[in-house]
Amino acid sequence: MSLIVPNPDSPAPFGDSVIVRSADAEVIGQAPTTIRLLADASSTAGALSTQRVTLANGADGAKPHHHSNSAELFYVLDGTAQLLSGEQVVTAERGDLVIVPPGLPHAFAAAEGEDADILIVITPGVERFEYFRHLERIAYGKVPPESLLDVQELYDTYFLSSAPWDAARS
Repeated sequence: MSLIVPNPDSPAPFGDSVIVRSADAEVIGQAPTTIRLLADASSTAGALSTQRVTLANGADGAKPHHHSNSAELFYVLDGTAQLLSGEQVVTAERGDLVIVPPGLPHAFAAAEGEDADILIVITPGVERFEYFRHLERIAYGKVPPESLLDVQELYDTYFLSSAPWDAARS
């Protein structure tokens, strides 16, 4: 990953510009779900963390959860996504933006039979790269899924159930 480390003496809000070249971004997972780790909170002085999630053929992204302290922005770069926002399931297409405030349950996936490419920004930022690496360890059977319950507070990601999401995804 190419990046310019924040300079606390810079007049910019979080130091110098952060530049991440697509070719240098760490990629987690493989089709149907890939995650490109772009900028973590430590590289933006806590301002935000961001990743790009690519979902193929109706693949699930994140299960229902909420963040106590951060808002989450979803910008659909391409394709069609389904997003849970509170009790509402929204279909978002290329160019659509959905912002979920702190505390509101949300989830995301590619719409049934569709692909989705989504830019996700969490603000204020939370160190999330290790969270996604943890998800990869779960996917490869290296740690059990229940291990996420032990790190919910660390990543400000609290899982919950959602009847509207279950109905939309069944």
